[in-house]
Formats: sequence, structure tokens, C-alpha cells
Amino acid sequence: MKRQRNIKIIATLGPSTGNKQSIRELFEAGADAFRLNFSHGDCNEHLNNIKLIRELENSTGKHISIISDLQGPKIRIGKISKGFAVLKNGEQVRLDKNINLGNSKILPLHHKEIFPLVKKGHYILIDDGRVRLKVDKVGKNFIDSSIIIGGRITNNKGVNIPNLALPIKALTDKDIVNLKFSLKNEVDWIALSFVQRPKDVIEAHKLIAGRAGLMVKIEKPSALQKINKIIDLADAVMVARGDLGVELPIEDVPGIQKKLIRLARRMGKPVVVATQMLESMVNSPTPTRAEVSDVATAVYDGSDAVMLSEETSVGKFPIDAVSVMNRVAEKVEVDPLYRYIMDAEHPNPDPTTSDAITAAAGRVADTVSAKLIATYTTSGSTALRAARERPSVPILVLTPIKKTARRLTISWGLHCVETEDAHSMQDMVSRACDLARAEGLVKIGQRIIITAGVPFGTPGTTNVFRIAKITKTGFYK
Repeated sequence: MKRQRNIKIIATLGPSTGNKQSIRELFEAGADAFRLNFSHGDCNEHLNNIKLIRELENSTGKHISIISDLQGPKIRIGKISKGFAVLKNGEQVRLDKNINLGNSKILPLHHKEIFPLVKKGHYILIDDGRVRLKVDKVGKNFIDSSIIIGGRITNNKGVNIPNLALPIKALTDKDIVNLKFSLKNEVDWIALSFVQRPKDVIEAHKLIAGRAGLMVKIEKPSALQKINKIIDLADAVMVARGDLGVELPIEDVPGIQKKLIRLARRMGKPVVVATQMLESMVNSPTPTRAEVSDVATAVYDGSDAVMLSEETSVGKFPIDAVSVMNRVAEKVEVDPLYRYIMDAEHPNPDPTTSDAITAAAGRVADTVSAKLIATYTTSGSTALRAARERPSVPILVLTPIKKTARRLTISWGLHCVETEDAHSMQDMVSRACDLARAEGLVKIGQRIIITAGVPFGTPGTTNVFRIAKITKTGFYK
């Protein structure tokens, strides 16, 4: 199955889709990867989904990437005596770290690390910003605040404090348990929540130890202050617009999204755009026109992948949501403007042999009207550099390592095939041509571009560039 688009689609599994039939239907509708949200469900449910995805992978012969999204440290208010409280505009409310049950005048906040950092004038947002407080006074055990925007709140609602870097690690004890579970069951990506500083990425990398790719979720404004270093340390980036839109003015988020996509592409890291892309399809079989434009914008911007969350995890129309996203992506990518944008946004190659050859491959493909770029890779780095160029032709990735093929599935334009490494120059050419034909990517008489590294099988040594023509006899020239 070859997708008729280069951008990839990630679908989140949940109660609506955690079964064999739904997972297959999501894949057939266009999902290239699946996200397991560890903020919900238990390990048994996630393990069942992992098994179902691998069964689907085996039956289709197509590599599918699995992303474990860790919850991260969530700041929450505690319990309320009646299960809810109504906060009214203009009134006062106290946040207290010692009380067990709250009401409309006083709310429990059992996060002692916050109190020394909060200052008068700070804003405190509850329930994704639906309730907004302004701090008037801070004591050792309490925070007095005015209710700027009131509303009904219930037990354990999330709390955000914009413009405040909190002394909290990105990995909680629960996250570490879920991380170990995910690595044991060979997921392909770990999505790290609550990233604030480069140190968070370094600590996660030490625990993962190369057993999966590390995707950093950019959802905290404090991460933007060190964003170059954070992306440099990460293996991939997720633009988590939901929390960004809570802690930052919502009008800032589109610009930040574009900057993050450009920066990640320049640094050769896959970038995923996530949150609320087709949110109305949680309850409706059709999206709004604005949502369609939002998905299209992420495609025009050159994102590697777009992600569905509630739409496919708890929504009523999960298959329709993937289908809509697939159709929008296909339509955008045949628009001449899309190709113009991709060509205009070429990052400068690094001054290395590998980058020079990879950058040249796309240009030569256009010059000789080649239909495909085939690249041999072990670690995946060569394939990522090829995707970074956003060429006008498909990229066939040939790798002897299953984990590499699975991990690369979320990257723009990469069609991954697991095969043993080439043994000679002739084998390099014939193997690439044979597999390109077998995958339905080229026809007899067409040319392809091949890049590889000699000695074969040596990571990071792309130094060979060939042009080959597919012939009836199987002799490639």
C-alpha cells in the first residue's frame, strides 16, 4: 500500500478504536502511525493495542510506528466537597496546600514547589484556561487571588501558570513505569511531556538508551527560550498546540507553529503538528471549514506528520476523521503552490559528503526526470537528511533493521522497506531497482537515483551516488 501523499498521519487509540477492526480501518483510511496516550488507560489496554498493531503490520507487510505519549507532571487542584464549585467573576478564592476538600472560597493545591515561585500579578489558569485567576497575595501555604474569569470547576482539574518555569522534572514516577513498559514492548517513539529545559531531554535520553526515538512535546513557553538546544538533543518534535494555547496568547500560537516546523526541518528532525486539528469530528461526521484549513496549513508548512487525538480515541467518527485528513493532505500536495513552497524552503546542507550527496539527489532527480530516490541506511540518518530536502519524488528507504524502518515511518515522504544491506555496487543497484518495482513505485523505462555508503552497512557514510534505469531484462544501467 503506497500512500498518495508525503506527510504522515498519526491516530491516537482509545475507547473508540482499541480493537482489531478499528485499528485496521484506521490504517486503511490513512493512519501511518498510532499514538498510545498514557494519560488514560492502563498498561493492559496499551499492551493489547501494541499486539494488535504488530499483527496488522505482519498481515499487511507495512511498517507501522507506535508512539508512547507519557503523561508528564500535571499540576491539579484537589478534591472539592460537592465534587464541583462555581467561581464567580470579581470574587476572591484562596489556593491552599494544606486543606483536603475545597469549595468556591478555597481550593486545595497540593504542590508545595509552586508556592515559593508564584508572585503577585501572576495569572493562574484552571481547566485549560476556562477559569482565570490573578494572584493578589502569596503566603507560605496559600495563594490569594481574584477571579477574573469564573466558571464551574470539578475535582482534579489541571492548573497552568504562564511564564513560570517550574522546578519539576519532566518524568514522574508513573512516567518511568510507563517508559519501562513501553521499551519492554518495543514501541518506536517516546513522546516526552512537560519539557522545559535541555536537561529534561538529556535525562530522558539516558533512560531510553537508544531503544526508541525521543519526541519532545513543545507545550511550555519556557521550552521556547532554549528551543534550539532542545530540538538539537531530541530525535523528533511535536508542536502540542493545546497547552501552548493555554499558557500563551492564542494569537501567538500560529506563528510559533510555523517557526518550530522550519527550525525542526532545518535541523533534520521530524516535526508533528498536534491537537484540535479536526476536533469538531469528535461529535460530527464532517469538520468545519476552519479545521480543514488548519490541516492544510500544516501540510503547506512542510510538517512531517499531523496527529489526531480525541477525534480517533474517543470520537464518534474516528475513521471519517482519518479519511478527511488523508484527502486534505492529498489535495494540498498536488497543488503547484505546495511544490513552490517546498522548493523555496530548502535548508542549506551541512558541509559533509553525506549532506552534499543527499541534497544533490533531489536536484538530479528533477534534471533527469527520475521517479524515485532510493537510499540505503542503517541508523536512519541518511533517510532523514533525504526527507529534509522535501524532494519532488518519493524516497524509498532500504534498511536491514526493522526498528529503523518503523521509526522512520513518521517522517515526510519515506517509504521504508526492510532488506539486507547491499553486498556490492551491482547488488546495490539491482536491489534498489527490484524493490522499487516490487513496491509499485516505478515502471520499466524510468530512472531512479540511488545513494548509499561504502563500505556497505557502515552508518553515516553516504558517499555513493548512482543513476539507474529500470529495464525489462532486469539489467539496470
